[in-house]
Amino acid sequence: MTSNLLHLGRLCLALTACLSLSAAETAAPASKPMTTPPKLEKATFGAGCFWGVEYQYRKIPGVSEAVSGYSGGKTENPTYRQICQDSTGHAEVIEVTFDPAKISFRQLVEYFFRMHNPTQVDRQGPDVGDQYRSVIFFHSPEQKKVAEEVKAALTAAKVFAQPIATKIEGAQTFWKAEEYHQRYYEKKGGRPYCHLIEYAPGK
Repeated sequence: MTSNLLHLGRLCLALTACLSLSAAETAAPASKPMTTPPKLEKATFGAGCFWGVEYQYRKIPGVSEAVSGYSGGKTENPTYRQICQDSTGHAEVIEVTFDPAKISFRQLVEYFFRMHNPTQVDRQGPDVGDQYRSVIFFHSPEQKKVAEEVKAALTAAKVFAQPIATKIEGAQTFWKAEEYHQRYYEKKGGRPYCHLIEYAPGK
């Protein structure tokens, strides 16, 4: 009789422990799967007056930011007035931040060649000066390779009647332009002069 009671007591203790463990597991909140933030990359393009270039790149899905600025010259922290005097060697450029999972650097380069006339030297339309030169500043060996491939393919296909003048150079210090240049085309309601052809990648 005593043996049976001891056995029953042990069984009750075991069941109680199992129920407690089960309740603890049930009460624990389900963990959410970890999300990896997108790995963003940068690209830098000069295609004439940066007002319209910035506006065009901002519209592209996969581009999270486009900032107007200056690059490729010798003067530190140049001003727009200095740029316009052709005394700094800088080009008006756009620094683009993009998600390569949504749009590739190759697509951005193809769009670059479509949005302006890359055969013009130190000018775009009526804007004349080396600050308006056509240039791609690459941020990695892979970007350099892609830019050269796209340029070579366009040359081989004779897409343009004149030779492509676009320079492909290693990225230098990017100097953000004065605040009134940022989103200029949007702030002015799309009314100011813009030399760019309006169209989207893939068309």
